[in-house]
Amino acid sequence: MHWSKSILLASAAMLAMGAVAAHAENMPKHIGYVTNYATHEWYQNVIKGMKAHGKELGIDVEVQDANLDIAKQVAAAEDFIAKGVDVLIITPVNEEGVVPLLRQAKAANIPVVLEGNPVKGMTTMVAICDYDTGYFSGVEAGKYAKEKLGGVAKVMNVGLPLLSATVLRSHGFMDGLKTIIPDAVMVHDLDGGGNPDRALEVSSAALAKNSDVNIIYGINDSSSLGGLQAWKAAGKSQDGLLTVGTGGEGLAFINAMQNEPSYRIEAAMFPEKEGFTTIDAAVKLFNNEQVPEHIVSPTAPMTGDDWKKYYDYDGKTRTIKWDAVNALQPPAKCMKTSADLKK
Repeated sequence: MHWSKSILLASAAMLAMGAVAAHAENMPKHIGYVTNYATHEWYQNVIKGMKAHGKELGIDVEVQDANLDIAKQVAAAEDFIAKGVDVLIITPVNEEGVVPLLRQAKAANIPVVLEGNPVKGMTTMVAICDYDTGYFSGVEAGKYAKEKLGGVAKVMNVGLPLLSATVLRSHGFMDGLKTIIPDAVMVHDLDGGGNPDRALEVSSAALAKNSDVNIIYGINDSSSLGGLQAWKAAGKSQDGLLTVGTGGEGLAFINAMQNEPSYRIEAAMFPEKEGFTTIDAAVKLFNNEQVPEHIVSPTAPMTGDDWKKYYDYDGKTRTIKWDAVNALQPPAKCMKTSADLKK
């Protein structure tokens, strides 16, 4: 699959989406979204973005949660297909398990938008450039290590090998880091499962074997925070440590950047924006309009208090600053995609 080639038109497509949604003669009435893990802050905010934009457009957005169970995801998607939803949106639990659903939806003449991860046979996907996101946070981490850590970079990667998107983030982070610190090394390459409990468990075990680490990188906020919790539980000081998160998923990263001395870099992925854009993509497909295979959602590496450029936070609730987020320009083409992992 050469879906990466088609994202050259992604930026133009995103700019056109607002006008399309506003002027579409036919608006879907019912969109079904099967998320993979609704209790996660990222997906909670993706859903908020979807429902808010759906309400603006007069669309009922119904959500079902697979809770990281591919069998539940298949059942939920088949239920939506049986109900005859106008458009189906899926965040894959795993990529192979969703392939049959694409065929079933096509047979029922129901367009499908994927969120987050590519699947063979897809029409379109709304997602960040995962490698790029990791790469640019790696560059920032390299700058920090050069200035604050004596030019030494020993990484504990709290990853998630199940999904190509998260593998790309880890690869990108190390590649970006090495542009500044060429002899940076990955001491631990862990499967944190994308959740804090698993991340804490595997990080604790890894640090017990070898704690000669000064950078913790997580493929999402749960991973970075789980790794940091393991570090603290081991009684280790955060002096001389850098923690790097990915996602900007909810309140957890804001609290960490305010209160944890080592949590200095966050690769923000703006889930509300991704949800908004996914609904626009669904409207376009419903109206039989052409879309690129990868509609790129923007990201930005944030250091220190940079998050305040994009969010207001009153201590309980964060509110996205749409003007600032909409001003971000996604790349015309991802540096690397899942296809590069197969080479």
